[in-house]
Amino acid sequence: MSSLAQIEAFLPVSSTITTSGQPTTEQFADIASAGYNLIINLATPASTNWNPEESAIVENLGMEYIGIPIDWDNPTLSDFDELAIKLDENPERKIWVHCAKNMRVSAMMYLYHRLRKGYTEISARGYLEQIWQPNQIWQNFIDATIELYEE
Repeated sequence: MSSLAQIEAFLPVSSTITTSGQPTTEQFADIASAGYNLIINLATPASTNWNPEESAIVENLGMEYIGIPIDWDNPTLSDFDELAIKLDENPERKIWVHCAKNMRVSAMMYLYHRLRKGYTEISARGYLEQIWQPNQIWQNFIDATIELYEE
């Protein structure tokens, strides 16, 4: 799995879920070889290193591709819910979730682990903080989402 560790912002979060920044075309082949069969991309066409051919590349390697484009400046509750549903629907599959730099993903995975999986704040935040400290937009989104879920 050492080749996978070369992918930008590579972060395994469980035995079935790994997150990262944008993989290259060649790295998608490594991901497929490692047994991943579902790719979820949270980046948008405006993101750094966006690959317009990604869905075709992923599907040609025998993996399923799901795009959930999340606006960097305006993440929404529906974005979070859409990702959480996909993760909940596929508990046995090996899933690779990425965006441009693993920043969108790490924030969403923090919320997923905290709100859907019952992780403690410290445990859930550990994954997030390995990647970044959320900016004001993302911290406000995180706080608002937690508040909605904990009502």
